[in-house]
Amino acid sequence: MTILVNLLGLGLIGLIAWWFWLSESKAAKAAGQAPLTVLVDGGVYAPDRIEVPAGQPVKLTFVRKDSSPCAAQVVFADLDLSFDLVMDSPTEVQLPALKRGGYPFTCQMGMYRGVLEAG
Repeated sequence: MTILVNLLGLGLIGLIAWWFWLSESKAAKAAGQAPLTVLVDGGVYAPDRIEVPAGQPVKLTFVRKDSSPCAAQVVFADLDLSFDLVMDSPTEVQLPALKRGGYPFTCQMGMYRGVLEAG
């Protein structure tokens, strides 16, 4: 019985690690001047990978559906920017023109994760 419980525990740990750090999603592309909508729900950003053109300002709209305190803010640490997200209300985020590269965004605790890929 102990071996079965240990195996189930290890399987659950593996699933959690895959969910938070190893799973990959398809990138959404921000096009034109219309802001791309990012849903904040269930402990994740959807989409969590966003391709944006380099050298142009970026508009994103975050819609928070998750009542967790962790979801209350989105942080772009590399840009030294953060924005408060109001529950069930769209929050427009205006970012400056970005150089080529990846720009992570997270919640204030770093558990919700996403990346802007400027190219």
